Order: sequence, then C-alpha cells, then structure tokens
Amino acid sequence: MRIGVDIDNVLSNFNEVLLNDYIKHDKTLRNNGIIKNNVYIRDMFDWTKAEEEQYYHDNIERLVNLLKPIKDCSKYIKKLRDNGHYICIISGRNNGEYSDPYNMTTKWLKKYNIQYDKFILTNAYSHQEKADICVENNIDIMIDDLVNVCAKCAENNIKTLLFNTEYNNSETRYKRINSWEEIFNYINNYKKEKINVILDTDTYNECDDQFALSYMIKSQDIFNIEAITVAPYSHKEKNETVISGQEKSYNEILKICNLLNFDTKNKVFKGAKDYVCNGYDEYNDAVNKIIEIALKNKKTYILGIGAITNIALAIKKEPKIINKIEVIWLGGNELGYKDNLGYNFKQDIEAVKIVFNSKVNLTILPCKNVVSKLKIDINTLKEHLTNKSELCNYLIDRFYNDGYHGIQKERVIWDISVIAYMINSNWFKFKEISLPYISDDTSYKLTKDHHKVKFITDINRKEIYNDLFKKLGDNSEIN
Repeated sequence: MRIGVDIDNVLSNFNEVLLNDYIKHDKTLRNNGIIKNNVYIRDMFDWTKAEEEQYYHDNIERLVNLLKPIKDCSKYIKKLRDNGHYICIISGRNNGEYSDPYNMTTKWLKKYNIQYDKFILTNAYSHQEKADICVENNIDIMIDDLVNVCAKCAENNIKTLLFNTEYNNSETRYKRINSWEEIFNYINNYKKEKINVILDTDTYNECDDQFALSYMIKSQDIFNIEAITVAPYSHKEKNETVISGQEKSYNEILKICNLLNFDTKNKVFKGAKDYVCNGYDEYNDAVNKIIEIALKNKKTYILGIGAITNIALAIKKEPKIINKIEVIWLGGNELGYKDNLGYNFKQDIEAVKIVFNSKVNLTILPCKNVVSKLKIDINTLKEHLTNKSELCNYLIDRFYNDGYHGIQKERVIWDISVIAYMINSNWFKFKEISLPYISDDTSYKLTKDHHKVKFITDINRKEIYNDLFKKLGDNSEIN
C-alpha cells in the first residue's frame, strides 16, 4: 500500500518541545501558567495574540531543530518498507515559517534514519492541499494529527489514521492511533479492496507486454488478477500466424509468471485464433473466462494491450457484461491524427467497432503523440534494472532484440501505460468526448450525440517509469 505520513506530532515530538519552551517563556511574561487545557499549545496561555505570534515566529525554526523522533517510528517505518509498502512523507512545513524547510527536514530524517520513498512539502495552513497531494500520489492511508487534514482526506476516500494528541482527543470520526507499533499492526491487518482485472495481451509480439505483465504482477497490492488472456497477433513478413503467435504468447506468459513466482493455475487462457474482420466468431477459453469473471464480479477492469478481438467477442456473445466491466485499451492514435493504423487498432478494426458501439465504459490510451512519450533507451534501462533479478535481465535482453523488429537501442514501452493508469490515474490527463466515428481511412470523425468515452491526452512519463523501476527493484529516479 501507499502510506502518507505527516512529520510533526507523528514522526517528531513537536508538541512536547513546543510546550516545554512555552512554559519557560511564560515565566518571563506574567507567569500565570496554563490557563486552558485540551486546546492547541499556542492557545493555552494568557499571552496576547501579538505576543504569541511574535514569539512563535522568532523561535519556531530553533525549536524544530530540537525535535526528537517519536518512539520506534524509524523501526516500524523500515519494517513497513521491508514488507513492500510505499512511504510518502508529506509535511506542512512549506508555510513560510522556515528559511529552508526541505534541507532542514531531509537532514533531520537522515539523522534519525527515517526511511521513505518520497518526500513532499505542503502548506500546513491549507488542509485541502495535503489532501490533494494524497490524491495525486494515490495514497491509500494517511497518518496525521490534524482533524481537518483527516476530514479532507476522508472526503476523497482516503483512509486516515489520527495520531493521538491532547487537542484532538475528542475526535471520534477517525481511527485513533497512539504509537508506531499500533500503526504497524493496523496496516499489517488492513485489507484494502483490490481491483479485479483481466489482462488481455499479445505477449510475444514485442517487448512491452512482458514489461506490462511484470508490472501488473508486481502490483498485486492493488490488483486482484483474475485472468491473463492471450490476444491474437500475426506478422505476415515473418510468417507468424495467429495460431503460432498465440502459442508463443501463451508460453511467454508462463515464463514471465514463473520468473515472478506467480501461480498460473486457472489463470492463463488462449483466445481468438483469428480476427473478427476475417469472419472469426467463435467461443474460446479466453472469451468464456472473460464472460464468467465479468458476470460473477460487481466490477471487472479488462486491460487490453493487444488487438481487442477477445474483448469484442465476449461483449458480442454476452451483452450482460457491458454494465459490469470497464475496458482500458491501448489503441489508435490521438484525436485529430491522420489515421489509426497503429498495430492494435489496424489488426481488427471490426472488433474495435464492436467495442466502441457497445456503450461499454471505455478508456482509450492513444499511441501516437500520447503514449509514445514513454520512449526510453537501453542505457537508461540498464542503469535501473541490470542484475536486479533474472526477470530484469531478461526484460533488458528482450528490449534490445524482440525477435521481430531487429536490434533497437531505443523504444517505446507502450503497454505499461495501461497498468500505470490503473495504478494512478492522476499521472494522466484525459477528456471525455462523444464516441467518434471511425472513417474508412481509419481516422476519427468527431460526433456530438453518441455516448461518452474517455481519451487520454497526456501522461506523466517520469512518474510512470519511477514506479515501474521501483516495482522491479530499483529505487533511483529517472530525470
């Protein structure tokens, strides 16, 4: 899971340091001591607003440098990361009170060996900003001491843990936490509802399907992988038929799954033996499994990274699944491009039309000028993945020479886009439009009165590759 962690009063003893200092300073004023309990420290004394604000402003940076970590936070954060959880520290110190909040904070985290995957500064006085950061970073659980932050996160369906303090101890809406041991035990027992997915893939066609399949399997904290179905592909100039390509894809799926110790029993199914545009209209194992899974689940996402033939046949043969599935498909080109002669689209245009016209919930990731931004070179790939695992070395070799397109030092790893979209849709920009008409030359013609479909218009290449590399075993970030 992706866990957001506040710093002050969650990782640091901010309240303790602030209170002790205020008690000392109060003796130099009127020495009346604490006059209000169960309120925030800055409101406990009889100081005037001007006195308090001036003292706080003049001393807060000095006090923050005196902070110590909350008991066992470093120990349990390390254990959470060792268990595969992603730690994103989100601090509100970008609020104008510190001269260099980033370096000040990262030095403190390093000093006390508090590990993390990402560190983000926000403005503590904007609770909505922290919630927005959680949404952008796909945070599953946010740990904070401020009730208003928890409230804003909860409004965005983010689970919150409220770290107990004197000034929030009357709050009952959110799960209260008193220690890092308690946080660790809670997260270990927390069961996030996973997303039911079917990956429809022409796995041996290039190298990108192997990356996508690996990416999905390494993200099982998010995905309940219901099935992996073999999509058709063929290469006339290589004498590769749909039948021979299907067998190679099937074996390649088994190979990748074996390298990742993923149990393939009742998971991998061969699909169409030809294209709908050639008159193929048969049931097959993949189509049957898509229908079976769709009917049993409340919602299933079908992730299409090949010709959309199997998906079209499943919809055609059992229209009841239309309201129970959502199709995320890599195919075609950006709106306004001269044609849609990309591989996944042109192989079976009739299948594309069936899916488009079915009114199924559909998100399209266009190739040219959108997903094409995922171009990467062999040296970058080697820098991040070499010798991380047997799988990573195999992926590098496959990238360099996929067996069909010759040796290439630079490619687009297209298919990871679909997996990344399901992991964090905030890495993508999109627009919903009326379903376009497919012209005879395969280009899109815009309409106004059809049902809505979603077209991805831009992607965050850096976030996608950073997440991919981390999942495959490398924590360094790309430029």
